[in-house]
Amino acid sequence: MQGVTAADETDNSPQNSSPGQVAGTVPDLLTVGRVSVDLYPHQQGPMRDVTSLQKSIGGTATNVAVATARLGHSVSLVTKVGDDAFGDDIRNALSARFGVDSRFVATHPDLPTPLAFAELNPVEEPNIIFYRYPSAPDIDLRLEDVVNTPVESATIFWVPASRFSAEPSRSTVTAMLERRDTKRHTVFDLDWRPHFWESEAAAHTVINPMLSLFTTVIGNRDECRVAVGSDDPETAADRLLEIGLEAAIIKMGGDGVLVATADGDRQQVKPFPVEVVCGLGAGDAFGGAFCHGLIEGWSMADAVRYGNAAGAIVAGRLLCADDMPYVNEIDEFLAQRQDQTGD
Repeated sequence: MQGVTAADETDNSPQNSSPGQVAGTVPDLLTVGRVSVDLYPHQQGPMRDVTSLQKSIGGTATNVAVATARLGHSVSLVTKVGDDAFGDDIRNALSARFGVDSRFVATHPDLPTPLAFAELNPVEEPNIIFYRYPSAPDIDLRLEDVVNTPVESATIFWVPASRFSAEPSRSTVTAMLERRDTKRHTVFDLDWRPHFWESEAAAHTVINPMLSLFTTVIGNRDECRVAVGSDDPETAADRLLEIGLEAAIIKMGGDGVLVATADGDRQQVKPFPVEVVCGLGAGDAFGGAFCHGLIEGWSMADAVRYGNAAGAIVAGRLLCADDMPYVNEIDEFLAQRQDQTGD
């Protein structure tokens, strides 16, 4: 192998800088979940043909945290790393490079920090090769790790479904949700990752009862099938709203995003087609930009449109966290599309 390069060795200085997080302040976004050191190949195809890799950090919650911070908001991430060089790398990257509050990044004394390798085979839906053995520190998240988190007061609390795949994370995050008490903008990212579950049926048994603890659910067709038993967007939206949710956001790939709200509004927000370089980070970029819209008080549909633009930008880039866009980039992208299409 020719080498591994770190993303932070390149000039990635922002035109709109992130504010970071001041200790003791209430964050705009609090998110809890997976973290890893991510390695992205410079070559497409199977891993056996890869000769060089680029290092970043990732994990659904981590990427959403970075994406939201990039758009000018205060963000705190709740997770756990190993007591090793990779854990130190993650904590430093969060605070120094991305402006994400790392106060609630705990350290496990024994379990190693996870690694995740992206295999661009194909680029649209890369294979992720996880190294989380024998388990990962973020699954060993315990009540004592989250006791001081501002879950009750954060503007948005964002939870990916993988947090419920095993104990003690399942009980810990459930306790955080009970403290939150379905405050507005409690968001469930259905984030279906088969690697974390014994089966789809087992995932449904755990995920479905959790839906009532949230106010907004985001998922694609497959994730909705796991959560509510239907991959039809309209049916899935109906079932989610019947639970008492404020909004159901159903991603439909090339057909855009269905936005259904409890007040009866239902509309399809068009996507922005792009040439894909790596399909991994688009959904998390969408999440960060969607959070931006919620924090700014936009309608759900406007927040989704901004999310679609951010997702399209990142789909045309290689990395996840390091390639999340800034406000000026999304605004310029939307302005160009407006000029081109008139929409």
